Amino acid sequence: MKIIKKLLKYTVIFVLSLMTYLLIVTLLSFVSVNEDFAENQKEIPIYILTNGVHTDVVLPLKSEYYDWTNQLKPEHTKAKDSTYQYAALGWGDKGFYLETPTWEDLKATTALKAASGLSATAMHVTFYKDLKESNSCKKLQISSDNYKKLILFINESFQTKSGEFLKIETDAVYGKHDVFYEANGSYSLFYTCNSWANQALKAANQKAALWTISDSGIFRHYN
Repeated sequence: MKIIKKLLKYTVIFVLSLMTYLLIVTLLSFVSVNEDFAENQKEIPIYILTNGVHTDVVLPLKSEYYDWTNQLKPEHTKAKDSTYQYAALGWGDKGFYLETPTWEDLKATTALKAASGLSATAMHVTFYKDLKESNSCKKLQISSDNYKKLILFINESFQTKSGEFLKIETDAVYGKHDVFYEANGSYSLFYTCNSWANQALKAANQKAALWTISDSGIFRHYN
């Protein structure tokens, strides 16, 4: 009887904690930052892109301010196409990226490591020739100064050696146009792939949520 009471007690505590966490996550995602940020110039087109779960930040591969092809190499993809115009960058848990092609493949150990912040992270880069605006793809025009801040934030997310991003040698890519690189930072319940994208927007002085773990927490500020 004592064991049953303890189990019920811990179950109630867990459920209440989860509900509190979800409530806080939801409320904070509605709080907007940089809503009234005034820019004198809007020079660089960037995009935010979601697949319904995960947010990527999409940048032009080359501009007068930065050439990403020195570090993000199209020849690292299966297609090895030299005509790409954009790179979509996403940060996340390495186990999720490389070991979980579908939700059915998700292992309990992978989920627990990701939730706890104990696993490694990776940068997923997908190359595009063009993008079309839609509900899942929003175009932003930002100033050169803010773009430079965004470049700095993204560069700091990659692990490097002698200035080179560290490519992950794996067959677990999603198609012919993407590649994985080693990343810095820890993924957890409190800092997800979408939290990273939200922080990237904050770094560039763009509209963002005060804090979010979901893609909807970002995109609601651009509807």
